[in-house]
Amino acid sequence: MDGKVCELCATSGGTVLWESPTCRVVRVDNPDYPGFCRVIWTAHVHEMTDLDPGERQSLMSVVFAVEKAVRTLFAPDKVNLASFGNMTPHLHWHVIPRWHDDRHFPEPIWGRIQRAAHRQHAIVDDDTLCQALRKQLYPDDHQG
Repeated sequence: MDGKVCELCATSGGTVLWESPTCRVVRVDNPDYPGFCRVIWTAHVHEMTDLDPGERQSLMSVVFAVEKAVRTLFAPDKVNLASFGNMTPHLHWHVIPRWHDDRHFPEPIWGRIQRAAHRQHAIVDDDTLCQALRKQLYPDDHQG
């Protein structure tokens, strides 16, 4: 990495909601986008094709579980899934709930601001989000 320390190797990247030996789900602290999460592959790899097919499938199962939990709790108009890595070349996925009246819509959240504010959303704490995520990841485990 040209002498730079990888942010996602050195830090959790957010509030850890769930983790396994291969990846973790973190909540991003962004008051404009409640429910914004990242799914971060544990090993330092750059691209999806650095993973074997089983690892790719496992990672995407977690991404889809996070999307479902976010949709259930936050009722967004849309969910953006993104894997860029341009600024942080460590494999991770963004799961971003979007609303038609959010600050950037229809631009990406890194785009030009379109409006000053949007409606207030229900507050969902980390424990509730964690439980919703576990319900998606382990649907047959009634104890979560």
